[in-house]
Amino acid sequence: MQNSPHPHVFPTYGAKVQYVEAEDIGTPLDKEGQKYIQAVVGTLLYNSRAVDPTMLVALNAIATQLLDYCASQEEAILTYHSSDMILAIHSDAGYLNESKARSRAGGHFFLSSNVQNPPNNGAVLTIAQIIDAVMSSAAEAELGALFINAKEAVHLRRILEEMGHPQPRTPVQTDNSTAEGVINSRVRPKRTKSMDMRFEWLMDRERQGQFHFYWKPGKTNLADYFTKHHPPTHHRNVRGDFLTRVAELQRLRQEKSNHQAAAILDTNGSENGRKIFRDFLQGCVNMSVMRIRKLSENGVKYSSQNI
Repeated sequence: MQNSPHPHVFPTYGAKVQYVEAEDIGTPLDKEGQKYIQAVVGTLLYNSRAVDPTMLVALNAIATQLLDYCASQEEAILTYHSSDMILAIHSDAGYLNESKARSRAGGHFFLSSNVQNPPNNGAVLTIAQIIDAVMSSAAEAELGALFINAKEAVHLRRILEEMGHPQPRTPVQTDNSTAEGVINSRVRPKRTKSMDMRFEWLMDRERQGQFHFYWKPGKTNLADYFTKHHPPTHHRNVRGDFLTRVAELQRLRQEKSNHQAAAILDTNGSENGRKIFRDFLQGCVNMSVMRIRKLSENGVKYSSQNI
Protein backbone atom coordinates (compact mmCIF):
# COMPACT_ATOMS: atom_id res chain seq x y z
CA MET A 1 0.00 0.00 0.00
CA GLN A 2 1.37 3.38 -1.02
CA ASN A 3 0.74 5.97 1.70
CA SER A 4 2.86 8.77 0.22
CA PRO A 5 1.89 10.48 -3.06
CA HIS A 6 5.49 11.57 -3.68
CA PRO A 7 9.01 10.40 -2.75
CA HIS A 8 10.34 11.52 0.63
CA VAL A 9 13.91 12.81 0.89
CA PHE A 10 15.30 11.64 4.23
CA PRO A 11 17.42 14.30 5.98
CA THR A 12 21.05 13.57 6.76
CA TYR A 13 21.33 14.36 10.46
CA GLY A 14 24.70 15.54 11.70
CA ALA A 15 26.03 16.44 8.25
CA LYS A 16 27.87 19.76 8.12
CA VAL A 17 26.86 20.35 4.51
CA GLN A 18 23.57 19.42 2.84
CA TYR A 19 24.17 18.75 -0.85
CA VAL A 20 21.65 19.26 -3.62
CA GLU A 21 20.66 16.09 -5.43
CA ALA A 22 21.53 15.97 -9.12
CA GLU A 23 18.57 16.42 -11.44
CA ASP A 24 17.43 13.31 -13.26
CA ILE A 25 17.56 14.32 -16.93
CA GLY A 26 15.83 11.56 -18.86
CA THR A 27 14.77 11.17 -22.46
CA PRO A 28 12.16 13.76 -23.48
CA LEU A 29 8.68 12.40 -24.15
CA ASP A 30 7.16 12.39 -27.61
CA LYS A 31 3.85 14.15 -28.32
CA GLU A 32 1.80 11.08 -27.46
CA GLY A 33 3.58 10.71 -24.13
CA GLN A 34 3.11 14.39 -23.34
CA LYS A 35 -0.63 14.14 -24.06
CA TYR A 36 -0.90 11.13 -21.77
CA ILE A 37 0.82 12.97 -18.91
CA GLN A 38 -1.39 16.03 -19.47
CA ALA A 39 -4.55 13.88 -19.46
CA VAL A 40 -3.59 12.10 -16.23
CA VAL A 41 -2.53 15.29 -14.46
CA GLY A 42 -5.65 17.15 -15.63
CA THR A 43 -7.97 14.40 -14.38
CA LEU A 44 -6.27 14.11 -11.01
CA LEU A 45 -5.97 17.88 -10.64
CA TYR A 46 -9.73 18.28 -10.99
CA ASN A 47 -10.30 15.61 -8.34
CA SER A 48 -7.69 17.08 -5.97
CA ARG A 49 -9.07 20.61 -6.22
CA ALA A 50 -12.65 19.44 -5.71
CA VAL A 51 -12.24 16.70 -3.08
CA ASP A 52 -8.76 15.32 -2.30
CA PRO A 53 -6.17 18.06 -1.64
CA THR A 54 -3.56 15.52 -0.45
CA MET A 55 -2.47 15.04 -4.09
CA LEU A 56 -1.76 18.71 -4.88
CA VAL A 57 1.92 18.70 -3.92
CA ALA A 58 2.57 15.52 -5.90
CA LEU A 59 0.76 16.92 -8.95
CA ASN A 60 2.73 20.12 -8.66
CA ALA A 61 5.97 18.10 -8.79
CA ILE A 62 4.66 15.35 -11.15
CA ALA A 63 5.64 12.61 -8.71
CA THR A 64 6.40 9.16 -10.08
CA GLN A 65 4.44 7.19 -7.46
CA LEU A 66 1.24 9.25 -7.58
CA LEU A 67 -0.81 6.65 -9.47
CA ASP A 68 0.11 3.99 -6.92
CA TYR A 69 -1.05 6.34 -4.17
CA CYS A 70 -4.39 6.96 -5.93
CA ALA A 71 -4.99 3.23 -6.47
CA SER A 72 -4.18 2.17 -2.90
CA GLN A 73 -6.06 4.84 -0.91
CA GLU A 74 -9.70 4.64 0.11
CA GLU A 75 -12.35 6.89 -1.36
CA ALA A 76 -11.75 10.57 -0.63
CA ILE A 77 -14.60 12.11 1.38
CA LEU A 78 -14.75 15.82 2.23
CA THR A 79 -17.07 16.77 5.09
CA TYR A 80 -18.39 20.25 5.89
CA HIS A 81 -19.82 21.12 9.28
CA SER A 82 -22.27 23.95 9.96
CA SER A 83 -20.53 27.20 10.91
CA ASP A 84 -20.89 30.99 11.00
CA MET A 85 -19.49 31.18 7.43
CA ILE A 86 -16.44 33.14 8.60
CA LEU A 87 -13.40 32.65 6.35
CA ALA A 88 -10.23 31.46 8.10
CA ILE A 89 -6.78 30.69 6.67
CA HIS A 90 -3.68 28.73 7.64
CA SER A 91 -0.59 29.88 5.73
CA ASP A 92 2.84 28.25 5.54
CA ALA A 93 5.96 28.09 3.36
CA GLY A 94 8.69 25.53 2.72
CA TYR A 95 12.04 27.29 2.31
CA LEU A 96 14.42 26.09 -0.44
CA ASN A 97 12.77 22.67 -0.64
CA GLU A 98 12.27 22.71 -4.41
CA SER A 99 14.67 22.57 -7.34
CA LYS A 100 16.64 25.66 -8.41
CA ALA A 101 16.59 27.08 -4.86
CA ARG A 102 12.85 27.72 -4.95
CA SER A 103 10.37 27.65 -2.09
CA ARG A 104 6.81 26.37 -1.81
CA ALA A 105 3.71 28.18 -0.53
CA GLY A 106 0.75 26.42 1.05
CA GLY A 107 -2.65 27.57 2.25
CA HIS A 108 -5.69 25.94 3.88
CA PHE A 109 -8.93 27.95 3.51
CA PHE A 110 -12.05 26.95 5.45
CA LEU A 111 -15.28 28.41 6.84
CA SER A 112 -15.52 28.52 10.62
CA SER A 113 -16.71 30.61 13.57
CA ASN A 114 -15.72 34.11 14.66
CA VAL A 115 -13.55 33.00 17.60
CA GLN A 116 -9.90 33.44 18.58
CA ASN A 117 -8.87 29.97 17.34
CA PRO A 118 -11.29 28.98 14.54
CA PRO A 119 -11.98 25.21 14.54
CA ASN A 120 -11.11 23.31 11.39
CA ASN A 121 -13.68 22.54 8.70
CA GLY A 122 -13.74 21.14 5.18
CA ALA A 123 -11.46 23.06 2.81
CA VAL A 124 -13.10 25.51 0.41
CA LEU A 125 -9.72 26.23 -1.22
CA THR A 126 -6.24 24.74 -0.96
CA ILE A 127 -3.06 26.46 -2.16
CA ALA A 128 0.00 24.37 -3.06
CA GLN A 129 2.34 26.14 -5.45
CA ILE A 130 5.99 26.91 -6.01
CA ILE A 131 6.99 30.54 -5.45
CA ASP A 132 8.53 31.80 -8.69
CA ALA A 133 11.10 34.14 -7.17
CA VAL A 134 14.04 32.85 -5.13
CA MET A 135 13.52 33.76 -1.48
CA SER A 136 16.52 35.02 0.50
CA SER A 137 15.31 33.81 3.92
CA ALA A 138 12.65 31.70 5.59
CA ALA A 139 10.88 34.87 6.76
CA GLU A 140 10.73 36.17 3.18
CA ALA A 141 9.31 32.83 2.04
CA GLU A 142 6.64 33.04 4.75
CA LEU A 143 5.80 36.60 3.68
CA GLY A 144 5.54 35.37 0.10
CA ALA A 145 3.11 32.63 1.16
CA LEU A 146 1.05 35.10 3.20
CA PHE A 147 0.94 37.41 0.18
CA ILE A 148 -0.28 34.60 -2.13
CA ASN A 149 -2.94 33.41 0.32
CA ALA A 150 -4.16 36.89 1.23
CA LYS A 151 -4.62 37.79 -2.45
CA GLU A 152 -6.87 34.74 -2.89
CA ALA A 153 -8.76 35.61 0.29
CA VAL A 154 -9.72 39.06 -1.01
CA HIS A 155 -11.97 37.49 -3.67
CA LEU A 156 -13.41 34.91 -1.27
CA ARG A 157 -14.28 37.62 1.25
CA ARG A 158 -16.15 39.56 -1.44
CA ILE A 159 -18.04 36.46 -2.60
CA LEU A 160 -19.12 35.61 0.95
CA GLU A 161 -20.26 39.18 1.61
CA GLU A 162 -22.29 39.21 -1.62
CA MET A 163 -23.91 35.96 -0.45
CA GLY A 164 -25.07 37.69 2.74
CA HIS A 165 -22.31 36.63 5.13
CA PRO A 166 -20.53 39.75 6.48
CA GLN A 167 -16.86 39.10 7.16
CA PRO A 168 -14.86 40.45 10.11
CA ARG A 169 -11.07 40.55 9.92
CA THR A 170 -10.09 37.26 8.30
CA PRO A 171 -7.80 35.36 10.73
CA VAL A 172 -4.60 34.22 9.01
CA GLN A 173 -2.39 31.84 11.00
CA THR A 174 1.36 31.59 10.41
CA ASP A 175 4.07 29.67 12.26
CA ASN A 176 6.87 32.16 11.54
CA SER A 177 7.21 34.73 14.33
CA THR A 178 9.43 37.03 12.24
CA ALA A 179 6.91 37.30 9.41
CA GLU A 180 4.08 37.87 11.90
CA GLY A 181 6.13 40.51 13.73
CA VAL A 182 6.96 42.32 10.49
CA ILE A 183 3.30 42.58 9.46
CA ASN A 184 2.17 43.66 12.94
CA SER A 185 4.92 46.33 13.11
CA ARG A 186 6.92 44.70 15.90
CA VAL A 187 9.90 43.91 13.66
CA ARG A 188 11.43 46.20 11.05
CA PRO A 189 14.13 44.25 9.18
CA LYS A 190 16.06 45.24 6.09
CA ARG A 191 14.12 44.06 3.08
CA THR A 192 14.66 43.56 -0.63
CA LYS A 193 12.36 45.36 -3.04
CA SER A 194 10.32 42.23 -3.73
CA MET A 195 9.97 41.58 -0.01
CA ASP A 196 9.10 45.23 0.57
CA MET A 197 6.25 45.09 -1.96
CA ARG A 198 4.68 42.06 -0.28
CA PHE A 199 5.22 43.55 3.16
CA GLU A 200 3.58 46.87 2.26
CA TRP A 201 0.61 45.14 0.56
CA LEU A 202 -0.05 42.95 3.60
CA MET A 203 0.35 45.93 5.93
CA ASP A 204 -2.09 47.94 3.83
CA ARG A 205 -4.74 45.21 3.89
CA GLU A 206 -4.26 44.67 7.61
CA ARG A 207 -4.79 48.39 8.28
CA GLN A 208 -7.93 48.33 6.12
CA GLY A 209 -9.39 45.80 8.56
CA GLN A 210 -9.47 42.90 6.11
CA PHE A 211 -7.03 40.55 7.87
CA HIS A 212 -5.79 39.60 11.30
CA PHE A 213 -2.38 37.90 11.22
CA TYR A 214 -1.43 35.84 14.25
CA TRP A 215 1.21 33.27 15.21
CA LYS A 216 0.74 29.71 16.45
CA PRO A 217 3.18 26.75 16.59
CA GLY A 218 3.89 24.87 13.39
CA LYS A 219 2.31 21.63 14.61
CA THR A 220 -1.09 23.36 14.63
CA ASN A 221 -0.66 24.87 11.15
CA LEU A 222 -2.63 22.73 8.67
CA ALA A 223 -0.99 24.44 5.66
CA ASP A 224 2.31 22.80 6.58
CA TYR A 225 1.09 19.61 4.91
CA PHE A 226 1.10 21.30 1.47
CA THR A 227 4.60 22.76 1.63
CA LYS A 228 6.89 19.75 2.15
CA HIS A 229 7.53 16.20 0.96
CA HIS A 230 6.55 14.33 4.10
CA PRO A 231 7.26 10.66 4.96
CA PRO A 232 4.48 8.05 4.61
CA THR A 233 3.83 7.97 8.38
CA HIS A 234 3.01 11.67 8.36
CA HIS A 235 0.57 11.22 5.48
CA ARG A 236 -1.24 8.46 7.36
CA ASN A 237 -1.49 10.59 10.51
CA VAL A 238 -2.55 13.86 8.88
CA ARG A 239 -4.86 12.63 6.10
CA GLY A 240 -7.75 12.53 8.58
CA ASP A 241 -7.41 16.29 9.21
CA PHE A 242 -8.52 17.04 5.65
CA LEU A 243 -10.60 14.02 4.62
CA THR A 244 -13.22 11.93 6.38
CA ARG A 245 -12.35 8.27 6.60
CA VAL A 246 -14.92 5.78 5.32
CA ALA A 247 -15.30 4.19 8.77
CA GLU A 248 -15.88 7.62 10.31
CA LEU A 249 -18.51 8.43 7.66
CA GLN A 250 -20.35 5.20 8.42
CA ARG A 251 -20.27 6.04 12.13
CA LEU A 252 -21.67 9.53 11.48
CA ARG A 253 -24.43 8.12 9.28
CA GLN A 254 -25.34 5.60 11.97
CA GLU A 255 -25.49 8.34 14.60
CA LYS A 256 -27.70 10.43 12.32
CA SER A 257 -30.00 7.47 11.76
CA ASN A 258 -30.23 6.87 15.51
CA HIS A 259 -31.03 10.55 16.17
CA GLN A 260 -33.75 10.50 13.52
CA ALA A 261 -35.26 7.34 15.00
CA ALA A 262 -35.18 8.89 18.49
CA ALA A 263 -36.80 12.06 17.16
CA ILE A 264 -39.60 10.02 15.59
CA LEU A 265 -40.19 8.19 18.86
CA ASP A 266 -40.21 11.48 20.77
CA THR A 267 -42.71 12.90 18.29
CA ASN A 268 -44.94 9.84 18.58
CA GLY A 269 -44.69 9.98 22.35
CA SER A 270 -45.70 13.65 22.35
CA GLU A 271 -48.65 12.91 20.08
CA ASN A 272 -49.79 10.09 22.35
CA GLY A 273 -49.48 12.33 25.38
CA ARG A 274 -51.55 15.07 23.75
CA LYS A 275 -54.19 12.52 22.74
CA ILE A 276 -54.43 11.17 26.29
CA PHE A 277 -54.78 14.72 27.67
CA ARG A 278 -57.51 15.54 25.13
CA ASP A 279 -59.38 12.34 26.04
CA PHE A 280 -59.10 13.24 29.73
CA LEU A 281 -60.55 16.70 29.18
CA GLN A 282 -63.34 15.29 27.04
CA GLY A 283 -64.11 12.79 29.78
CA CYS A 284 -64.34 15.57 32.38
CA VAL A 285 -66.74 17.51 30.16
CA ASN A 286 -68.90 14.44 29.60
CA MET A 287 -69.06 13.73 33.34
CA SER A 288 -70.09 17.35 34.03
CA VAL A 289 -72.84 17.19 31.41
CA MET A 290 -74.18 13.92 32.84
CA ARG A 291 -74.16 15.39 36.36
CA ILE A 292 -76.09 18.44 35.21
CA ARG A 293 -78.72 16.33 33.45
CA LYS A 294 -79.17 14.11 36.50
CA LEU A 295 -79.66 17.08 38.81
CA SER A 296 -82.13 18.64 36.39
CA GLU A 297 -84.17 15.47 36.24
CA ASN A 298 -84.46 15.45 40.05
CA GLY A 299 -85.68 19.03 39.98
CA VAL A 300 -82.70 20.34 41.90
CA LYS A 301 -81.54 23.82 41.07
CA TYR A 302 -77.90 23.37 40.27
CA SER A 303 -75.09 25.79 40.53
CA SER A 304 -71.38 25.78 39.97
CA GLN A 305 -70.85 24.65 43.55
CA ASN A 306 -72.96 21.53 43.05
CA ILE A 307 -71.17 20.58 39.89
